[in-house]
Amino acid sequence: MREMISMIVVLTVLTAVSGGLLAKVQSSTEVQIENQVLKFQKAPAIKSIFPDVANDPIADRFTVEADDMKLQVFPTKLSDGSKAVAFETKGTGFGGPVGLMVAVNLDSDKVIDVRMTTHAETPGIGTKAKDDLSFVSQFTALPVMDTNFNLKGSGGVIDAISGATVTSNAICLAAVNAKEIYQKLKPEIIKQMK
Repeated sequence: MREMISMIVVLTVLTAVSGGLLAKVQSSTEVQIENQVLKFQKAPAIKSIFPDVANDPIADRFTVEADDMKLQVFPTKLSDGSKAVAFETKGTGFGGPVGLMVAVNLDSDKVIDVRMTTHAETPGIGTKAKDDLSFVSQFTALPVMDTNFNLKGSGGVIDAISGATVTSNAICLAAVNAKEIYQKLKPEIIKQMK
């Protein structure tokens, strides 16, 4: 009985120490990971969407919060003088989360462009959504507030990528999430942009 109690105490101490070390490693690397995600995933998408703008949307980014939502926003001013923002949303694909950077013109409430940021989809099939811009270009100029961003088979306006229906659906889900987030957070975004 005494040996069993000793084993339980030793295992408890080892588990507590291991858990503490893992928590320390996570907290000490969290900022570095966030910076790497910004540099290698979000920044290329933003620069592709906003190639010729006067400001640096990445440097000017801010966070808005409302209710239970928190969103990192990348603001810019377009060449025609209108204000625009980009932000990332997620959908669930075949291999896991699929990130979508969505840019919206704040004056017209229309999608400027979208880009896939992260994915774990099947190479050559699901990755078509990131590599072939003809799919994501279907979102360009659509009104955010009034558009059903689902696939045509589900009553929406977007054509699926041949052979990559799950990935197409994940991107559409991310666009639907972007619509909901934009509708809810637009007043807060406008306050921050003044």
